[in-house]
Amino acid sequence: MAARRPRSANPVKRSRNKREALRLGRDGAAIMGASVLFDSALEHLRGDFRRDEMYVAPLTGATAMAAALAEPRRSKRGRMLEATHLTSVGIGVAGMGFHLRNISRRPSGVSWNNLFYAAPLGAPGALIMSGLFGMVTHRMAQTEGYEHLHGRELAFLTALALVAESGEVALLHFRGVFHDKAMYLPVTLPPLAAAGLMAQAIYPHRQFRRPLTLLLRAVEGLGYVGTGFHAIGVSRNSAGWRNWRQTTLAGPPMPAPISFAGLGKTGRAALDLLAVGEDQPRQNMERAAI
Repeated sequence: MAARRPRSANPVKRSRNKREALRLGRDGAAIMGASVLFDSALEHLRGDFRRDEMYVAPLTGATAMAAALAEPRRSKRGRMLEATHLTSVGIGVAGMGFHLRNISRRPSGVSWNNLFYAAPLGAPGALIMSGLFGMVTHRMAQTEGYEHLHGRELAFLTALALVAESGEVALLHFRGVFHDKAMYLPVTLPPLAAAGLMAQAIYPHRQFRRPLTLLLRAVEGLGYVGTGFHAIGVSRNSAGWRNWRQTTLAGPPMPAPISFAGLGKTGRAALDLLAVGEDQPRQNMERAAI
């Protein structure tokens, strides 16, 4: 009598969890693209779009958001979405190069003053991460049996993005001398979540996922609350919202904090994928580990 293949205890629940992880991953990548769209449009408007290349970032952010929200298919459309994600990564890398050149060409070159007030070096990184998250989500939707591997990849990428985002925030909040105690939150909670996700990427373990999920929800909430704080900062400028054409450019960038909401979602998607992968039959688990 032939040996029976091991089966998952609850394939319906596994399928539902994968769909939820796919939704979270897509939403996270889309939020990152939206953050790039609005933040780069605002910052480049402040620079009067004096170079034609400055139009590329908001346009790419819009296409990255649209590609992340589109349902991946096994078709030419799916290949177009994958190409869009790769383009986002490439343009994000090029944008970092442009920003570094902007800093280095100023008097004193790479200095604290230029890092504070020149083109933000880390801003194009959100476009890179949006493309990478979109790629992982796209492949996750098209394959079966690799959920554990994709979960580890997504956990690793989200951890790196959280550290990079916190570093950029730390620099700009240091410029603002941390005048409000709430300014310490985006430089403390996200690195803690990054450490937890990195641990899951290296050695996945169920024991710590529940508190880590709660921490990632807090990071996601931080993105929404941070946007509100930045809106308050804009309103405190001269004439407040009545002079919005100037105060939105002079105040803290409102679209920037929302990227934490996207990272909170992709982190939770990674944990869901790890759980789905651990519910796979043993053959799929071994294949995913290769």
